[in-house]
Amino acid sequence: MDSLQLLGQGFETCFTPLNLAFILIGVLVGQIVGALPGIGPAAGMALLLPLTYGIPPVTAVMMLAGIMYGGMYGGTLTSVLVNVPGEAASVMTAVDGHQMARKGRAGAALSIAAIGSFLAGIAAVIAVVFVTPPLAAFALKFNAPEYFLLALLGITATASLGSTSPTKALMAALLGLMIAMVGVDPIAGTQRLTFGQLGLLEGIDFLPVAIGIFGVAEVLASLERTAEIQPIRTRLRDMWLTTEEWTRSRLAIVRGGLVGFFIGIMPGAGPTIAAMLAYVVERRFSRHPESFGKGAIDGVAASESANNAASHAACIPMLALGIPGSASTAVLLAALILHGIRPGAMLMVQQPQLVWGLIASMFVGNVILLILNLPLAPLFASLLRVRYVYLAPGILVISLVGAYASTLDFGTVWTALAFGAVGWLMIKLDFPRAPLVLALVLAPLLESSLRQSLLLSFGSLSIFVERPLAALLLGCVVLSLLLPVIATIRRRATMKSA
Repeated sequence: MDSLQLLGQGFETCFTPLNLAFILIGVLVGQIVGALPGIGPAAGMALLLPLTYGIPPVTAVMMLAGIMYGGMYGGTLTSVLVNVPGEAASVMTAVDGHQMARKGRAGAALSIAAIGSFLAGIAAVIAVVFVTPPLAAFALKFNAPEYFLLALLGITATASLGSTSPTKALMAALLGLMIAMVGVDPIAGTQRLTFGQLGLLEGIDFLPVAIGIFGVAEVLASLERTAEIQPIRTRLRDMWLTTEEWTRSRLAIVRGGLVGFFIGIMPGAGPTIAAMLAYVVERRFSRHPESFGKGAIDGVAASESANNAASHAACIPMLALGIPGSASTAVLLAALILHGIRPGAMLMVQQPQLVWGLIASMFVGNVILLILNLPLAPLFASLLRVRYVYLAPGILVISLVGAYASTLDFGTVWTALAFGAVGWLMIKLDFPRAPLVLALVLAPLLESSLRQSLLLSFGSLSIFVERPLAALLLGCVVLSLLLPVIATIRRRATMKSA
């Protein structure tokens, strides 16, 4: 009952004119950045992060969260209409969604995506209401060793769950940790990795790195594949579903939502993995598995439900533990830090208005998105008629202006450009970028907790196994590192026996 009362207070916070206006702005921007190939929710949030300085923290977080789950909706448009996923989580939607569009059922694909995303998103937010408080209460038992191992688990889980190449994911995470080490030692106060440059004493800001890795890099990569693509247009009357299509989609939405929720609460997995796994699960349970890849509406429903449920579920570890569950929640975590709010187990106690206002805003935002997507999907699709070569300069300018606005220093512009080149190379070499960003965000917690733990134990590593909770988390870290090895061994054994 306490959770419901607090949720009611959250709705009171949410329904102020200012907050409602910024929720609407957030979901609209999310819809647009999700639809335009080359940006994505995390990049869109990073671009607008500097603009939140002058507004209340609660309002800022509501708007950024709107971009996060709004981007999940927006990515569907390009996937279905032009077979180009607006962001990674919509890759599986493109497999069957575009095939439906080629058969004249683009409207049905967009409609079931909107309905599935809405139902799964609302169900995931309801779960957030009841799961987050007990998890936060449990997290109050955490001390320095537990926080160190929790941050480490967030990074190693990214490698084992969030990438087809765990080795590359770990290398990207190590690069993120190296970037975070630049500056001044937080305990000893000595310089490190500054190479005598005074400008590096304060370290490398998260914002220009995120803008470069996501925004600038995607623009550079997208400009290499700007082949002329004729989008398939859709009309309002094409949005209606047939009885057969709805019947095939109902259980797909349920299964996709469940898969998305449980994958979403795992640090590092994120909506992309959730969508892919939900697609595989749905193909396994479908009565028509042969239709997958040829325009199966249940494939669209499952993947879209999963990615939206995962984007909401990723807020649970962020709010309860201070550990981002995805790249987008990493940016959301950075927004809290920029506004002077310390995320973690005490967040729900110290900032109940922010936490419950954010959760309530997710209910409101999903309703707004459903209203926008069903009748206005054809209008949003018209954005795709603009050639990307004309959109790219505008995206690049917005990226660099956002980097400059964060510090009013041109040095951050060069930082964004430099990491744009790094991000472009990572795309070319098929290195995942999310581990780098997550490691960069988690590095301060990782380092400070490790140093505090060693000070408490006088340098003994036994502190990480003496405490039962720490020992359990250490086991989870080891397991997350062993999972890719076990999967590789099993795959090789299968290949030899075949």
